[in-house]
Amino acid sequence: MPKYKLTIEYDGSPFCGWQQQAAQPSVQQSIAEAILKFCGEKVTVNGAGRTDTGVHATGQVAHIILSKAWPLETIKKAVNFHLKPLPVAILDVEEVANEFDARFSAIKRYYRYDLIYRQAPLTFNKGLIWQIYYPLDIELMHQEAQCLVGKHDFTTFRASHCQSKSPVKTIDKITVTENAGLISIHVEALSFLHNQIRSITGCLKDIGTGRWEQGRLEQALLSAKREECAAIAPPHGLYLTRVDYPH
Repeated sequence: MPKYKLTIEYDGSPFCGWQQQAAQPSVQQSIAEAILKFCGEKVTVNGAGRTDTGVHATGQVAHIILSKAWPLETIKKAVNFHLKPLPVAILDVEEVANEFDARFSAIKRYYRYDLIYRQAPLTFNKGLIWQIYYPLDIELMHQEAQCLVGKHDFTTFRASHCQSKSPVKTIDKITVTENAGLISIHVEALSFLHNQIRSITGCLKDIGTGRWEQGRLEQALLSAKREECAAIAPPHGLYLTRVDYPH
């Protein structure tokens, strides 16, 4: 039975998240229903990352197994057709080996959190970016964020209901950049704790506005206490942008 890798883009606003939940619309279930309409098969859409309610993706990856082979372009076009009018799109379809697993074969995940400093209400980007009403010191945010790179106990930035077996994670890279007024926090790692990036973003925002002094982020990290974290950033600025796999 052929296995297919799907690269997926979605606006997470109308969904309870990636993961299927009873009586709530999810990205996972929406794709499964589109596949059922396309070929009559009930499948499990196994994703690389379980994005939360309101979180978006430009490069989510999933795998499915079908009972018969189909042309790749046929799968992509047919599933996209049956996904309408939901804000979900299959960007690419590849046939992969049976050993491939969208979640467990991944070697790195990339997330981006977008913010904007602006006084006027958002129009085009409403629900897709976190609006901040105070100027942000981008250079200081980037500088302070470097204490998070490497292997650490990230308990401070972990949701109380996180199901990960250990709070220890390794961040490979974190950057804070600005382009034409758009501020982006990029984070790369093999895996993340629940709410880790949104928690880190909330702290970096407070550093950027001057609410937190220099060195406080590292102190919060070393404390390993959830109460030392700033208010968590809202979900609508967060994007899963890419997942890497061995060649």
